[in-house]
Amino acid sequence: MKEVTVEELLAKAEQPSKDALRLHPYYRGKIEVIPKCRIRDFNDFAIWYTPGVATPCKKIHQDIDKAYEMTNKWNFVAVVSDGSRVLGLGDIGPEAGLPVMEGKALLYKYLGGVDAFPICLDTKEPEEIIKAVKWIQPTFGGINLEDIAHPKCFHILDTLRKEMEIPVWHDDQQGTACVTVAGLLNAVKIVGKELKDIRVALIGAGAANIAIARLIIKAGVKAGNIIAVDSRGILHKDRGDKVMLKAKYKEKWHVCETTNTKGVKGDIKEAMEGADVVISASKPGPGVIKKEWIETMANDAIVFAEANPIPEIWPWEAKEAGARIVATGRSDFPNQVNNSLGFPGIFRGALDIRATKITDEMCIEAAKELAKVAEDKGINEDYIVPNMDEWEVFPREAVAVGTKGIEQGVARIRHSAKERFKLAETIIKKAREEVQLMMKEGFIQDPDS
Repeated sequence: MKEVTVEELLAKAEQPSKDALRLHPYYRGKIEVIPKCRIRDFNDFAIWYTPGVATPCKKIHQDIDKAYEMTNKWNFVAVVSDGSRVLGLGDIGPEAGLPVMEGKALLYKYLGGVDAFPICLDTKEPEEIIKAVKWIQPTFGGINLEDIAHPKCFHILDTLRKEMEIPVWHDDQQGTACVTVAGLLNAVKIVGKELKDIRVALIGAGAANIAIARLIIKAGVKAGNIIAVDSRGILHKDRGDKVMLKAKYKEKWHVCETTNTKGVKGDIKEAMEGADVVISASKPGPGVIKKEWIETMANDAIVFAEANPIPEIWPWEAKEAGARIVATGRSDFPNQVNNSLGFPGIFRGALDIRATKITDEMCIEAAKELAKVAEDKGINEDYIVPNMDEWEVFPREAVAVGTKGIEQGVARIRHSAKERFKLAETIIKKAREEVQLMMKEGFIQDPDS
């Protein structure tokens, strides 16, 4: 087999950006609204609109839960963003964030059969965002907060989860954490280590890594064995800025108080010394993590470099430095630890039980099922989580999430696991086959034809 050069790897890594710049203006967006009901002739509009539509309106007025049966509320999710922290690009605004939110909606539909809508808000004020999301609650079965800067994202999520009657999810927190836990479960199996024994360096202390810390602790990692790093260095109880952290970044201060029991100080280099695992969700690379720092890690090191669009270190560089398992957030490298494996199946499961919330325990069950899908197929150093094209991942994940939701009492309806698997499988299969049919019939055109 021909050895791949670094130049070829770099060219491969840059190709998606080139294709995106060509194809986004060609299609002028990635999603659209199409009818799902029959329209035999114009007389059918009397059923779907006035006068016929007045009857279901009156039924819903008498019992608002009927909206789940007579409208598409049961399958609607809003992808809400203010554009204040889009990917690794920072505060680029709601319009510039719209391609990402459209892409999220596309993944929701194709992978989970969920009808998702991008809602980009022209405000950065947390209370205004909270108000806007509460205003649109009647239309949707769930809310996906996306690309909202921290620390306000924590306040927005916590407030909405308390005050709304439908699931509110911040994918940069919960989604990233769920799939990372799944990858970690299988990675430690491959290297023959136990979660309770490993030392973890978290590079970055934003929304993603704070949620990752919370979930990996619930999964079995000892809090004291976690060393987190932000832009000012390692988090610990004696930080010089602790007064500010307590006042403005309470979630980060909680990490200072509960992790790093040995009081390690310094920066990324010191955090990584002797670590079994490094999980980085910081700024795009390359060069954020250096090869020489990986060389100081424990044997059989595991590296999760999750920044987008460029990981903190290129996978081949991490391998050259001695890492045994390397994961990134990109689909064009092995071991894509990407939210796309999580949110479509998780929301499918939550919607199918009409959940009132998505709990951490539901996320953990999703992570375990993701790990199990990969393990069933045979995990190895280049395959610690399933790929997005393994479509059975999503109905299996949906069932696991729904089962835990029913167990925890957050479900409005309670069907058997078998019934829920069949429902999820049918919905997801339909979504995929519709896209393939439209491509075949030319309704989705081939730009290269």
